[in-house]
Amino acid sequence: MEDWRNGGFGLYLHWPFCQSKCPYCDFNSHVSANIDQERWQAAYLAEIDRMGAETSGRVLNTVFFGGGTPSLMDPSVVDAILSRIRMTWPNANDIEITLEANPGSVEAGRFRAYADAGVNRISMGVQALNDADLRRLGRLHSVAEARKAFDIARSTFDRVSFDLIYARQDQTLAAWEAELQEALSMAVDHLSMYQLTIEDGTAFGDRFARGGLRGLPSDDLGADMYTLTQDLCEAHGMPAYEVSNHARAGAESRHNRIYWQGGDYLGIGPGAHGRLTLEGTRWATVAPKAPGAWLHAAEAGHGEAPREVVTASEQADEYLMMGLRLRDGLDLNRLMALSPTALDRKGLARMLDLEMVTLDGDRLCATPQGRILLNAVIAALAA
Repeated sequence: MEDWRNGGFGLYLHWPFCQSKCPYCDFNSHVSANIDQERWQAAYLAEIDRMGAETSGRVLNTVFFGGGTPSLMDPSVVDAILSRIRMTWPNANDIEITLEANPGSVEAGRFRAYADAGVNRISMGVQALNDADLRRLGRLHSVAEARKAFDIARSTFDRVSFDLIYARQDQTLAAWEAELQEALSMAVDHLSMYQLTIEDGTAFGDRFARGGLRGLPSDDLGADMYTLTQDLCEAHGMPAYEVSNHARAGAESRHNRIYWQGGDYLGIGPGAHGRLTLEGTRWATVAPKAPGAWLHAAEAGHGEAPREVVTASEQADEYLMMGLRLRDGLDLNRLMALSPTALDRKGLARMLDLEMVTLDGDRLCATPQGRILLNAVIAALAA
């Protein structure tokens, strides 16, 4: 059995447009006053046809519309894309189809149209539950709008997730606890919590370099917020199944699991990455990043940069790095099958001794303490 089948097969589609650029965001997102959605639809369909010809007969487990703000897509575009996907691949009976949404671009009719097209999961970028911090984060919506959008989503879709950012400016541990308690009271089945990081090339990065962004929490306070998040979510029946993601049993993101478990996934759209195994060779794929460049390339018949081979040792490194993010860890036999030299045995012994990882049969897992320091743990384990 080819290794990718352990993780599954998914499709990621990138919609690069937003109403505004958030100051913390380093994703490939752009603001554009005029978007020819019919032209973009044709480009997506052409790429689906091209990649479908290479992967004919594979069962598709997940589809993910990411961005950018995919909830700015015309529902007719989403419908056309999903119709073409159903024509191109056999779909799993329980296929998960996720669309990211911002509260400011949500209205009931649009969400109903997405659901009618086949979307069955919404991931909502709420980011904060107080208006002052939403303004600091450059978000266009208010808490009231976020709650209204969430209610619309819950009334339309069986599965709804939302994102929050913590370790914000001047945020205290008590304030984060109150906010998280409020989020958990909203009857969600999936939460993604990300610690604010200051990335180079973002507005926040530039401001920080000039001595701005005062009041960011210390590393110790950030770690305390992370630990509090784990404890509170666990107590509410939403344990962390991955470093930054919490869910009730059965509500985990199956698409993201494909990434973390080393499956194959196609990436379509500006800057989209993929991993694709063909005739025993695993390829890394990436699309041109600039929206205009990708659009022209897709219209010319090949919206993708030259592929690069992922060697067995590189694949093992990726599996080690991604698999340890999951609470249930990785399969050591699978890792060794990819590359017998992927693991530093002395490093493993040291991490076991420090109780940063556990080894139960063939399962290698990071402990709660190890997940806090996961980058250092992975560095110690990698050969």
